[in-house]
Amino acid sequence: SYLAITLIATVLISCSDGDDIVDNIDNTPTIWKGSLISFEKLDNADPNLSSNQDRITDNVWITRGNDGGQIYNIAKENISDKNSSPVDTEWALGTLDDIESLTFNKFRTAVGSPKDVIGKKLVLHLIEDDIYISVTFTSWSSGQKGGFAYSRSTK
Repeated sequence: SYLAITLIATVLISCSDGDDIVDNIDNTPTIWKGSLISFEKLDNADPNLSSNQDRITDNVWITRGNDGGQIYNIAKENISDKNSSPVDTEWALGTLDDIESLTFNKFRTAVGSPKDVIGKKLVLHLIEDDIYISVTFTSWSSGQKGGFAYSRSTK
């Protein structure tokens, strides 16, 4: 019995680095409360250009098409889908200080009509990265222009 436990522990430790073991034990999310930065995609700007994408991590690049749709994650999807975009994210109304009591949903479920998102305090959860970020939209273009802007917290 002792030999079997020692063998299993040795295999588990040798198959992962120490950071993963700690993360799995305490299961504490990463919360970015650093200084705020602003991101803006101008009206009719090409969403395929990196300058028009907020590349938050390797997994999440937020942009918006010029067809009047909502934001999407161009790192993982080619166009927006009002039911699922941006993929690999979930959103909640509120602040990072209230993270334990927030209810996270897809973007449109969380904010309602995207044109009404301006000024609302949101928390963005990057699902695969398990990072929480504060976001406040400062503009949202209508009329199929694709512009939007927000400020968000950093690492």
